[in-house]
Formats: sequence, C-alpha cells, structure tokens
Amino acid sequence: MSNTFGKLLAVTTFGESHGPAIGCVIDGCPPGLEISEEEFAHDLGRRATGRSRHTSQRHEEDRVEILSGVFEGRTTGTPIALLVRNTDARSKDYADIARSFRPGHADYTYWHKYGIRDPRGGGRSSARETTMRVAAAVIARKWLRLRMGIEVRGCMTQMGSLVPRRFDWAAVEQNAFFWPDPDMIGELEDLLDAVRKDRDSIGARIEVVADGLPPGLGEPLYGKLDGDLAAALMGINAVKGVEIGDGFAVVAQRGTQHRDEITPQGFTSNHAGGILGGISSGQQLRVAIALKPTSSLPQPGRSIDVDGQPIEVVTKGRHDPCVGIRATPIAEAMVALVLMDHVLRHRAQCGDVEATMPRVP
Repeated sequence: MSNTFGKLLAVTTFGESHGPAIGCVIDGCPPGLEISEEEFAHDLGRRATGRSRHTSQRHEEDRVEILSGVFEGRTTGTPIALLVRNTDARSKDYADIARSFRPGHADYTYWHKYGIRDPRGGGRSSARETTMRVAAAVIARKWLRLRMGIEVRGCMTQMGSLVPRRFDWAAVEQNAFFWPDPDMIGELEDLLDAVRKDRDSIGARIEVVADGLPPGLGEPLYGKLDGDLAAALMGINAVKGVEIGDGFAVVAQRGTQHRDEITPQGFTSNHAGGILGGISSGQQLRVAIALKPTSSLPQPGRSIDVDGQPIEVVTKGRHDPCVGIRATPIAEAMVALVLMDHVLRHRAQCGDVEATMPRVP
C-alpha cells in the first residue's frame, strides 16, 4: 500500500479513523527550523470537525506529539515523527455495515483489493487521515514562508450552485466555510439546512493560490509541478476533479486569448495558473479541486453484502453534509508539501544555475 508521497520531502502517514492514534513521519526536512507542538494547533483547528453545526460533531483534541526529529525546539534533519491520538471515536455506529458495502465509498473496492477491511469510520480510507497531512504541512508552510517567501492560502468558491458575488480574502478566515463573500454566509447556512432536512449532501469547489514562487520549480516531463500537484490533490478524499489555472474553461477559449503574453513589464495574464511546461513561471500559482457530495447518508441506499445479496444500507454516525467545508486547509496542505518538495529538488539539481536574463515582474 502506498502511504508515502514526495521525493526529497517524503511524508508517510499511518493509522485509522477509529484506531488508537494517527501519525506521520516527515523525512527530508532541512535542519534548523524552529517548531513547537503548539504551532500545530491553529491549522489542525481549521481542519477539525465540530467547528460549526454544519460539520460532523465528532470532537477530537487533535493535539500533536512530536516524537522525534526536533531537539531544543529545532529540526535536526532526521525524520520527524508526529502523533495524534484519537479521543472521540464511536465504533459502534459502524457495527451494522461490517458485512456490507456503502454506496459511493471505498468499501467495495478495498474489499476486492485486500480481502479485509476496517469498517469503523472508513478505517484507513477515512478523511481522518488528512489530519496528519495538515500537521506535516505546518512545517512545510513555515519553511516555505521563512526560507522562500512563499505563502499558500485557499478558500471555498462554490457550494452546490452558490458562488461568491464578491471576493475578500480578509473574510475567508472569519467564517466556518472559508468563504470569501461575507454577505452570503446566511445563504450557505440555509442551503445546508435544506440539504440536511432532505437527509442528503452536496458538493463543493476549493481554490488554492501560492504567491512568491520563483520561476524554475518543476521538471519538463515526469516531474511536472502541475502533474505532482494534480496527483497530490486527487489523493484527497472525495476529490473528483483538479484544475490548474483556468482548468476546464480552456475548452471554450482560443489560443489568442489563453496564451499568457510576456512583456518587459511582466505577463499580461495568467490563464496557465503559474505553470508553463511543468515548470513554475514565477506568477501566482492557481489550482482548484472539485469535491463530490458526501456518500454517507441517513436514508436507505441499495447495495450488496459480502455474500453478494441485495440489501439496503443506512449509514449511521457523524458525517459532514458537505465535505468541502473542511477541505480548504487540506488542499492548502497538499499544495505546500508539493511546493517544498520541489524547492528542495530544484535546489539539489539546479541550485548553482545562474540566471542569464532578468526575471520579469
């Protein structure tokens, strides 16, 4: 099973949704970065369940324990092991589905691949695992900011048919939806109340941008920056689509519109999302993901059991009516981890390359 991603910055996660703990090992972090257990609380709090009545009411402490790789408050260059103990699992909610397959979940495919599965909260396939990706990215985001001046931030830009009517980055962290239009929060709440009343769920779109990237990150073929970003973002639970730059909107564009012309004063546009030929252009990086509606629903759905017999499945437990509500910190985390890995890879191979022309603004 592949549980590690990244090359020079490699992150391995372990644990299940209802096991005693989840954790990760971060290998390749340069030495000397100041980090403490308290620094993980903010981003893990942004990802956590129970932030509002519109998310799962599972309440986990999500307190990070640093087991290795940090001495006297600084990274040592050795593997950093982080642990988060599960404190609010209710495994009995999943007793009825131990021998059946929930529609829209990984139960059926996991069973066929491994011949065994942990049905408690989805086991290894649970979004609970993304806690450790966010934890690992606390280190990556701090390193990128201090060493490279790179900032990563994201927001939700669509829930169902609702899209922001105006955009204010300052509003994003002021509401539970990471929504950039503060005047629409009531509409989002009304939509989710209606969805919950129907015992249903709804999808969402999350956008992430990164500012301060230098030109040159990524490789022209099998290590494309956009390719690695797409793989990392598709690895997030419930993600069914990834866009770089204008994404699928390019289908309706003409080349004269889409190409990002260059002048001595800078690029005239950024339809490519800051990546040309798999390599960063120095412009703002723009990526987006589409998340499907939650498949765990409190109304009957047709399925089969492990004997192949038809049954009806009703999923109990605590679930999000829209998984996109908590997805912004996770998407930011995956972008930050990929970027730090590529910065280290670029530094290793091309750190001595001297620019032969000035960088455009």
